[in-house]
Amino acid sequence: MGGGDRDREFWEKHAANYDRSLKLFGRPFPRMLSLVSQSVSGAANVLEVAAGTGLVTTAMAPRVGHLVATDYAEAMVGALRKRVGEAGLTNVECEQGDIYALAYPLGSFDAVVACNVLHLVPDLPKALQALCRVVSVGGKLIAPSFCHNETRTSRLVSRALAVIGQPMHRRFTTASLREVLEQAGIHVGFAETIPGLIPIGYVEGVLETRR
Repeated sequence: MGGGDRDREFWEKHAANYDRSLKLFGRPFPRMLSLVSQSVSGAANVLEVAAGTGLVTTAMAPRVGHLVATDYAEAMVGALRKRVGEAGLTNVECEQGDIYALAYPLGSFDAVVACNVLHLVPDLPKALQALCRVVSVGGKLIAPSFCHNETRTSRLVSRALAVIGQPMHRRFTTASLREVLEQAGIHVGFAETIPGLIPIGYVEGVLETRR
């Protein structure tokens, strides 16, 4: 994710506990997984960044031709490979990779999926530029994100998470998340706030022209 040594160390350390944290923060996930899976359905070639332990990966893989799932934390990629293997998904490649340095040709993916990561990247414009580079013109960018500024409760919980050291570089609302995607050149066609202790802003759009 390009977040520096301290951010990377956090995710390496907490990879084993990530799925358990969804008991507290996972209320929006079923709806998010459903929306992502529907959106990529039929796509021939999909890239997922910040795939984590593979929760989104295994939900959408049966709907697509080929899926490259990446994460920058080695421990996350290990958990990802295990989940993909246990699910018997032969159309998924699991790779360690940095969101800022995606080593794929220009416009090589029909859809790029970046779930719950944009609030974590230090350099948001650079990350969005990298994502837009690898998606094809007319292809989709799907970027749901925890929206820490959406409600009073989420703001309080977000402050508590910061105290315990969870990396975070910005606090979105669904509206502000939509705005940054549009500023990056994505024509947003659908946005929804999915309720939860920290809501997820589900935002997806199409790259209509390449800048």
